Amino acid sequence: MGRAFVYVILGGGVSAGYAALEFTRRGVSDGELCIISDEPVAPYERPALSKGFLLPEDPTRLPSFHTCVGANDEKLTPNWYKEHGIELILGTRVKSVDLKRMTLVSSTGETISYNFLIIATGARAMKLEEFGVEGSDAENVCYLRDLSDANKLATVIQSSSNGNAVVIGGGYIGMECAASLVINKINVSMVLPGAHCMARLFTPKIAAMYEDYYSAKGVKFIKGTVMTSFEFDENQKVTAVNLKDGSQLPADMVVVGIGIRPNISLFEGQLAMEKGGIKVNSKMQSSDSTVYAIGDVATFPVKLYGEMRRLEHVDSARKSARHAVSAIMEPENTGEFDYLPCFYSRFFAFSWQFYGDHVGEVVHFGEYEEGKVFGAYWVKEGHLVGTFLEGGTKEEYETISKVTQLKPVVMDMEELEREGLGFAERVVSQPVVEEVKEVVVQSSEVVKQVARVVTMEKPVHVWHAATGVVVAVSVAAFAFWYGRRRRRW
Repeated sequence: MGRAFVYVILGGGVSAGYAALEFTRRGVSDGELCIISDEPVAPYERPALSKGFLLPEDPTRLPSFHTCVGANDEKLTPNWYKEHGIELILGTRVKSVDLKRMTLVSSTGETISYNFLIIATGARAMKLEEFGVEGSDAENVCYLRDLSDANKLATVIQSSSNGNAVVIGGGYIGMECAASLVINKINVSMVLPGAHCMARLFTPKIAAMYEDYYSAKGVKFIKGTVMTSFEFDENQKVTAVNLKDGSQLPADMVVVGIGIRPNISLFEGQLAMEKGGIKVNSKMQSSDSTVYAIGDVATFPVKLYGEMRRLEHVDSARKSARHAVSAIMEPENTGEFDYLPCFYSRFFAFSWQFYGDHVGEVVHFGEYEEGKVFGAYWVKEGHLVGTFLEGGTKEEYETISKVTQLKPVVMDMEELEREGLGFAERVVSQPVVEEVKEVVVQSSEVVKQVARVVTMEKPVHVWHAATGVVVAVSVAAFAFWYGRRRRRW
């Protein structure tokens, strides 16, 4: 028994929903498209799981956060897929893929064939057992990657009110879940292996601002160490967490957020891989011309930096999905995927966005206080390459996105700090000339790197200084001329 489709999306995460919407907008016919997912529900916005889903009052529940509400677009409920002739094959795991025969085999033995395959399998949460620690299956140890994880976490939170929670990890999941736990009146201790939270992105100064706020909310940070084991009661429920530094933390519940791994095992040996993901070109097309990869699993050329990268964020998942579908349906009209890396998060009353690359020298600006607007620029080889902003307006976030895309020249770091957000606002108002050159990265992949030259007007105070110099020189010249004339008289 088997079924055949023109287009198959393997995976039911965020990118699958956005790809489905794009297919309908580009004229896919009834019965041509199917989505295969091991989850029992239609694609949904995963960011909701660590925020609204965990609220103590009026928590968010499906169908309110089905894709594509995260981008202020249509809500794709199960009925929406039915109305658009899209087959949802849910609660189904694919056990094997044969790219030469263009077939997939499900765990039930059904064979599904395709003309075009989009790999949207996402990533899985890394487990403690991968680091030699047992106990992930305990009833009060929680991960957060999918709806099943979120349901378990919400249940454990309800039974742990006024108790003690230990959060392992200080990345997105750790910070967002810690905030939700505090809101649920649970005492939180966070165990960080490094010197501060969000170590892959935040500078020490940025991290200190958020950590101080969390500490004021009662969160305790234990830094520079890792957990080594759990203590259990007679029911195999965790009662404490043992750390490498010899300390022990009481625990009524544990949340683990120690990273993710892309789900690519089905395609190893069949597709080219790079940097832990499936290597694709600027059309999101893999080494097999009928297979595309999007979201967490795709390693694609980032045009702005002239190199291959794999990015783990919902923004990349949404935009790569749209681009892949465009490339499949209208290849002649689809250009290169010109993506600006973007990361953002919300916790408590804070909301920040980051664009670009966090390399080079850092310049902080603004008032690093609760309720204030502050941020940072990253400058490498004389060009602005990354921008972070907390507390900005929609327009200000758009401005930092644009200025990062432009990669303007930075002449004076001290002046950049003084101007702060004003620098970005000034730059984006200037004319732009685009230059393109081809560079070869380590993978021998030729990537077009874009250099945008900004014809910048100098700030007013610079013109004042220049005018002052001109006036001074003019006065000196006049004095010299006048002196010579007097001697001749």
